[in-house]
Amino acid sequence: MHRPIGPITYPFKRHALVHHRIFKSDHTYHLINEKDKVTIPMAWWNGPALVAIASLPFVLASLLGVNWGMLCGAALAVSCYYGAYEYIHWCMHLPRKRHVERSGIFFRLNGHHLLHHRYMNKNFNVVLPLADLCFGTLLLRSKVHFQQASGPSVPNVQPKRPALAPCAKAQ
Repeated sequence: MHRPIGPITYPFKRHALVHHRIFKSDHTYHLINEKDKVTIPMAWWNGPALVAIASLPFVLASLLGVNWGMLCGAALAVSCYYGAYEYIHWCMHLPRKRHVERSGIFFRLNGHHLLHHRYMNKNFNVVLPLADLCFGTLLLRSKVHFQQASGPSVPNVQPKRPALAPCAKAQ
């Protein structure tokens, strides 16, 4: 969703060019214009399409004689993951003091996603940052100060201040 893949440009245009243009890492990280609300979730048909694509390896394995239960389990896992992504992403950009927004996990994931909106080539995963760790795209804090979004469920992701040098003792 961050670069076109051959002739497939829809995900890139919808996410990188539209969503990231509206929602940045500053005060615009949260919804400002009600008309932009439609750009928070993916299009309705993306869920079934992504579940089908992610399930393809399991379909092939099932055709080769592997248990069909594995295909059903994989499709269920991908569907749950997609649902979690959409809900958490919605809460991040449209905070309403929901129960989930008060959790420590959401707080950390929100900071992770905020950094993604600052550095579009980092912190791709909204729900499970393990993939970012594995692929070297994990960023825990910004390297430079920037105007960042604020709110009760938004952590400070600014660089840590350098430790102050101890005062020189009088001799």
